[in-house]
Amino acid sequence: MLVSWQLKPKKELKIAVIDKTSLTVDGDERRSLNWIIDNNKFCMPNRNLYTISDDYFGFFPKENKKFFINDFENLDDVRLNNLADKFDMIYMTDLYGVYSKDWYSDNYRGERSQLIYGGMSRKELSLLNIMKTQKKLILTEFNTIAPPTSRRVRAQFEELFGLKWSGWTGRYFNVLDTTSNKEIPVWVIRDYKDQHNNRWPFKGSGIVLVNNDDRIEILENKKDLKGEIPYIISNEVSRKRFDLPQKIKYSYWFDIMLTKRSNNVVSVFQIFTNSRGDSILQSLNIPNPFPAVIEHYDNDYKFYYFCGDFCDNPVKMILSKFWGITKFRWLMYPSNDLTERESFFWLFYQPLVCSILNNYYDSLQKK
Repeated sequence: MLVSWQLKPKKELKIAVIDKTSLTVDGDERRSLNWIIDNNKFCMPNRNLYTISDDYFGFFPKENKKFFINDFENLDDVRLNNLADKFDMIYMTDLYGVYSKDWYSDNYRGERSQLIYGGMSRKELSLLNIMKTQKKLILTEFNTIAPPTSRRVRAQFEELFGLKWSGWTGRYFNVLDTTSNKEIPVWVIRDYKDQHNNRWPFKGSGIVLVNNDDRIEILENKKDLKGEIPYIISNEVSRKRFDLPQKIKYSYWFDIMLTKRSNNVVSVFQIFTNSRGDSILQSLNIPNPFPAVIEHYDNDYKFYYFCGDFCDNPVKMILSKFWGITKFRWLMYPSNDLTERESFFWLFYQPLVCSILNNYYDSLQKK
């Protein structure tokens, strides 16, 4: 399998990756994308393969808490147009950014702090607009337009691509007991207590919902939910186009997006609520189901929005250099762990993004 991969021809595809949340050189926030790029042997114009540590734009960590930033902020309109001409496609993997306690504290527990770098800028929005006009492929995902992106840039992005963020994000936690689960952000616990008489009565699993105005609501398993974890569900047409499963569990961060009818919804999130949970969602104006993958792939422009932190999965990069490894994907993840994210990569993200990139590459070869 390794020899087969080495013998496969390289495929030139000029990809601009933007990651503003890269705390280590391991590139966790773009790892899944780089795995697919590497496995398919997409290469740069100089025939070199992409490297996860260097070939992106955004925040670059260095030793001893030092860093540098490589982005588009110093480019004038002419150079921005030249950059758009240079690349075939762009993927914004994570624009949440880096905060002071992320970067400088060794005992960080998700507490809010001062922003060092992050959010979509007006230059990046202009670049997207140019690439949209040029009908180049644009892929974006969770936290592209949520804070720290400004409201003005968010509104312009929404208008440009026919989307609307509801203001809500969410995540499943298998344990809500704060004494045993340290992954629950401190600000979630504090804000919920401030809004609910200083109470945090949760012990089991549930879904945390967070609004842009700091409201926190929690759907508790069995009390509000009849199925404890959200699922991504794909219709028959999408399953055939992208080789997707009918449904797959999703245990990480997602945002609740609305879309115009000019876009296509490839897959949806479904939260399995009971009547009490239904009432909570209705009171918050949260639809159920809601989009998981939004697509506009037509003669006018080519765009995808993944409504979750899809690119952040603990996949092993070494496996990308084995041709046909996806045939053995059932060996790559535990079957009885609701919180594992490996199955999402192998069964959903990899076939989806692989199909998108290869179909786009094929279309470029026909020009």
